[in-house]
Amino acid sequence: MMGFKKKFSKKFDFVLFGSVILLCIYGLIVIMSATASYKNSRFIKMQAITIGLGVLIIFFLASIDYRTLEKLYIPIYIVSNLLLIAVLIFGTGDENWGARRWFRIGSFQFQPSEIVKIGIIISMAKIIDKNKSNINQPLVLLKILLFASVPIVLILLQPDYGTAAVFLFFIVAMLFAAGLQLKYFGYALILAVISLPIIWFSLDSLRKNRILVFLNPEHDISTSAYQAIQAKIAVGSGKLFGRGLFKGVQTQFGYLPEKQNDLIFAVIGEELGLIGGLLLLVLYFILLYRLVKTAQETKDTFGSLIIIGISAMLAIHVWQNIGMAIGLMPITGIPLPFVSYGGTSLLANMVCIGIALSIGMKKEGLRF
Repeated sequence: MMGFKKKFSKKFDFVLFGSVILLCIYGLIVIMSATASYKNSRFIKMQAITIGLGVLIIFFLASIDYRTLEKLYIPIYIVSNLLLIAVLIFGTGDENWGARRWFRIGSFQFQPSEIVKIGIIISMAKIIDKNKSNINQPLVLLKILLFASVPIVLILLQPDYGTAAVFLFFIVAMLFAAGLQLKYFGYALILAVISLPIIWFSLDSLRKNRILVFLNPEHDISTSAYQAIQAKIAVGSGKLFGRGLFKGVQTQFGYLPEKQNDLIFAVIGEELGLIGGLLLLVLYFILLYRLVKTAQETKDTFGSLIIIGISAMLAIHVWQNIGMAIGLMPITGIPLPFVSYGGTSLLANMVCIGIALSIGMKKEGLRF
């Protein structure tokens, strides 16, 4: 037992784990300020409980062999897609947010796509690993792309374009890391440009307005542009050091919508300023650096690709969420990892970290 503990503590990446904990604490403090005007401690209690549960999950997953997932990738893939199909049939959210993304059971609700991200990363890592020697053969690549397209299409049907973009990004990152030739990315880019008119006319009015607001914030000040404008006002008013926690005008007086989750970076910008935002980015840099370093050191392609997928997923979440708050990205329902309020996304990210730590602990002992 003592030998196991010693070996565990020696190989456990405390820097990666520490960066996650600091991000969670950072988020808890900002959520406390963001929800102060609600005069309801439910948000803080739920987030704190979720963090505690997430830490237990991290240690549990770090202590087991991630290679068990290799044998289960097909069942994981099937269950992931069945969840997405189920949310299309039984899900809620379209009446309030224009997309059917959630399961609701009494007062409890969760977003299946957050869980499915993990399943698809695992499944994609295995199918790419199985075909890595022939990945640049058109038929093999087509098989992989068809495998990847099923969950993306199901998410687009919700419709949830922001989450679909996340899936697309981490899948592209995994293919790039596996050695897919650059010409294929060039073909994909050309195809995407050609398809833009078709994509535009397939969008509903809500999505079109979000894009128009992104391109021209004055397009519809009273409705579509309201979130984007209020977020930029909040971030800009924070200047270098911010107005101070619990002192943000946009945050505390209700001008900023979805301030505890989608637009939480606007709260950070207003109340903690540029310094607070940069501190957050430093923590994310440490987190992503440790993940990429582990991926590089892992001799197992399956394990390495899982971490690449996790890193890409977290990175695009950070980019999209911060981009929404400062006007660089259209407004979508993408949370800020480990910081935004939300049990499903936080637990899913904790699971990812637990798997990454397990891979890191096994990387030296693998034989091929």
